[in-house]
Amino acid sequence: MGQIRKAVFPVAGFGTRFLPATKAMPKELLPIVDKPLIQYAAEEAIAAGIDTLIFVTGRNKRAIEDHFDNNQELEMALRAKGKDAQADMVKNMLPTGVECIFVRQPEQLGLGHAVLCAERAVGNDPFAVLLADDFLTYEGVGVTADLISAFEVSGKTQLSVMEVNGPDISKYGVVVPIGELGSVAGLVEKPDADKAPSNLANIGRYVLTPDIFDILRNQTAGAGGEIQLADAINTQATMNAVEAVMLNVPRFDCGSVQGYLDAIMHVAHLRQP
Repeated sequence: MGQIRKAVFPVAGFGTRFLPATKAMPKELLPIVDKPLIQYAAEEAIAAGIDTLIFVTGRNKRAIEDHFDNNQELEMALRAKGKDAQADMVKNMLPTGVECIFVRQPEQLGLGHAVLCAERAVGNDPFAVLLADDFLTYEGVGVTADLISAFEVSGKTQLSVMEVNGPDISKYGVVVPIGELGSVAGLVEKPDADKAPSNLANIGRYVLTPDIFDILRNQTAGAGGEIQLADAINTQATMNAVEAVMLNVPRFDCGSVQGYLDAIMHVAHLRQP
């Protein structure tokens, strides 16, 4: 059972719900007050002990690479104006020893396909997956660290889940639990509310075992030719190889305009003196 040092960030989506803002700017760079979504997710991964960040990108996503790269011209300009604190922030966007890898997803063929695109960078190691759209606030080391801790006990794929009651449950992949929260029999994608197998919704944080790549590669594509991660996790679940960890921090769906606005208001409130 290997140590988890790598995290995959699928960031190739168009962000159509935020047009025209995302016509030329990646949605992952939309700011929550003064820091972009993708940086919050990267910091969560780093706090969990991850030192290799793998971004699965698409066309028009070069700005994400630029965000995490050095910008000596900007740093020098800030220092020349006596803005050393800002210059230090620009220089130390990522801690020393953290590596960024950028992998292209040539076509948007589902979340499972995006994860599969990262196979060569991940290798034969367990790894985390973080969806920046799912914005989480936390104190301490965060949700990804909780998933890694659970993985270190069992060696199984870990899903982050939260309770969702009422009709909104139909917006999520819903966990089929085995007894008490822990073992997972499968996921049901966006069921009718009255047919949902539980009130436990899967959100965008995972720890996956490397056998997921063989499953994804041999998986039959679904609607639109997409390869869905949930289907691969269901295959793992048939082997009693999937567990769920309850989310215990606020979560905001920043893939929607309302969720994004709510996240900004939440963070602004937290920062008030």
